Amino acid sequence: MLFRNRFLFLLALAALLAFLSLSLQFLHLIPVNPIKEDGLNPKSRKRIMPDLLTEPPAIDPVYEAHVYCNIPTIAERSMEGYAPHYFKLASVQVLIRHGDRYPLYAIPKTKRPDIDCTLLPNRKPSHPQLEAFIKHMSKGSAAQMDGTLSSLPRYPSHSLCEMGELTQTGVVQHLRNGQLLRETYINKHKLLLNDWTAKQLYLETTGKSRTLQSALALLYTFLPDFDWKKINMRHQWSTIFCSGSCDCPMRNHYLEEEQRRQYSLRVKNNDLEKIYVDMAKIVGIPTRQLRASNPIDSLLCYFCHNVSFPCTKTGCIGMEHFKVIKRHQLEDERERQEKKLYFLYALLATHPLLNQTVNRFQRIAEGKKEEIFVLHSAHDVTLSPVLSALGITEARFPRFAARLVFELWQDGKRPKEHFIRILYNGADVTFQTSFCKDYYKRSSKPMCPLEKFVSFVKRDMFLVFNSTSYYDACHRRPL
Repeated sequence: MLFRNRFLFLLALAALLAFLSLSLQFLHLIPVNPIKEDGLNPKSRKRIMPDLLTEPPAIDPVYEAHVYCNIPTIAERSMEGYAPHYFKLASVQVLIRHGDRYPLYAIPKTKRPDIDCTLLPNRKPSHPQLEAFIKHMSKGSAAQMDGTLSSLPRYPSHSLCEMGELTQTGVVQHLRNGQLLRETYINKHKLLLNDWTAKQLYLETTGKSRTLQSALALLYTFLPDFDWKKINMRHQWSTIFCSGSCDCPMRNHYLEEEQRRQYSLRVKNNDLEKIYVDMAKIVGIPTRQLRASNPIDSLLCYFCHNVSFPCTKTGCIGMEHFKVIKRHQLEDERERQEKKLYFLYALLATHPLLNQTVNRFQRIAEGKKEEIFVLHSAHDVTLSPVLSALGITEARFPRFAARLVFELWQDGKRPKEHFIRILYNGADVTFQTSFCKDYYKRSSKPMCPLEKFVSFVKRDMFLVFNSTSYYDACHRRPL
């Protein structure tokens, strides 16, 4: 009897231990998967709001290409306009890349992608206000346009797109951007009222039809009332928006060094070279000529518009060619972030534009009521160095219709204090910036003091050059 009772006790104890072990594993108190070198269990990590700017390290060229295309299909998550209830929005400055466009380069001896650049509201992708936008753009005689801007078309209209022309997709992308910003900044925060004036806006674009048309599409759905008489579009001849501060020899020096880095990486990529050789045979031209035609620009157009890659009598360019070239492009972007050459170029290239941004914010913080909404319509070569200069290293290369937003807020409890938020494609990247990455650890406010941004632009940007001013940094040769 004693033996039997002892056996039953041990059996019950074993069952209890087994139950506790399973329960602990279920609650993740005991690891059931191997622990990685960083000490974290990969399957137990949880994110409440996944950060779109920090993807897994594995490069998926097809996924990245889809992100780059930015096809307007589903509603986009946006964090613009979020602040404590006692904060007042004082100003917004927006830097955009133009929307989807036709290629700038053509692959020799192949048929150009058959894409229609006329605007048809019943063709996808579309927008509820596309038809009204077309009608309004045809009545733009009262607008004030600087220089050559007045001779540019206000919307795309060719049945076969011209090189670099904005497509219907590109127009819709910025109609959506404008609508999204309107819902936040106009409807919610009343940044501009129905009786807004031209002095409250500062609008600037490069002299390309695709940037002008992108700006107009965004403004059409953003403004409380799109009035041509109040639209004063300024022409910026420089793609880095350096205005009257473009003389910077060291900026050009670092850009040349960066281009040498790009070349060195390219020639070391054997897979890329094999792909270029194979593609050159298909189209019947020397490999060097194919490489010079920048085939990725053209292939991305085929990809984004779901058009078959070009074929010749010798064969077809296929997805494997596309993947290798796109993968190299992504590897190049990654190395560019690791090396400092592009960063040094970016600091000098973007200071004039960032300095204008800071000066406007300071004037508004002092009580000025002019230029409270600013729009710069630009290119990937404009946004990319700005992101790098700010220290936002995890941001992707600017997609079509990318937007970078600077918000200025006034503390309602302490009206003399002003703060900024920086958002990239709707994601808050304020604390990814080099000048404010540690501030959130010691503050409960979800934004950065304006003074930190001012100090960065006016002084800290030049420390890496052992300089105290933009002029000195531009002309001081490295030791």
